Amino acid sequence: MTKSEIQFLEGPQNRWKDFRFAFSVLREFIKGFRSLHWSGPCVTIFGSARFKEDHIYYKQTEVIAGEIAKLGFTILTGGGPGIMEAANRGAREVGGRSVGCNIVLPHEQNHNPYLDTWVNIKYFFVRKTLLIKYSYAFVVMPGGFGTLDEYFEALTLIQTKMISQFPIIIFDKAFHKDIIDHIEMMKEKSTISPEDLQLCLFTDSVEEAVAHIKENAIGRFKLKPAVLRKKWWLFED
Repeated sequence: MTKSEIQFLEGPQNRWKDFRFAFSVLREFIKGFRSLHWSGPCVTIFGSARFKEDHIYYKQTEVIAGEIAKLGFTILTGGGPGIMEAANRGAREVGGRSVGCNIVLPHEQNHNPYLDTWVNIKYFFVRKTLLIKYSYAFVVMPGGFGTLDEYFEALTLIQTKMISQFPIIIFDKAFHKDIIDHIEMMKEKSTISPEDLQLCLFTDSVEEAVAHIKENAIGRFKLKPAVLRKKWWLFED
């Protein structure tokens, strides 16, 4: 068969639907920007929505989020239950700021009760963009397909220099053992560069994770404590 003999298949080509979808996406982005604009420098914590508060991963996430919040970062999550709730809860418990970017699902996922601010988003790709846009570091806790999707999207954007080289911390080496082995295999097969292995820190240590963020987020991007400016017209001393 020659090229001229190929009959191309017909598919959906409704321009009005495309326009309405594009407008809907723009509206979602604007809503997200308005809701998260004053969040300040964030650290996003990814992880499964399925872990309950008595699970070890939930408890570890509370501790990690609390220690990161003490550095002055806002803790940003997907706003739902499980690891997301634990991260927001950990920030709240130490007096830190806690923000969520919740996804609207057919079986509605309600935002967790430990959020200072949240926004409900219809599209996963818009939500991922917002989580990445406001973050100076990413912490990946144990999770499923969605967590891996978020992790590898952030990693790809950093690897290709589409965003700055923000630190990525993968917590719990035993849970992520097969991923560690697969990344090592990709290096051996030359589908990634040896230096790409430096883009992530795999650790079981909260202290190591916090130190890594201090050096590679606060230090690298020269973040400084916010200065509280007192307002004389409010008679603040």
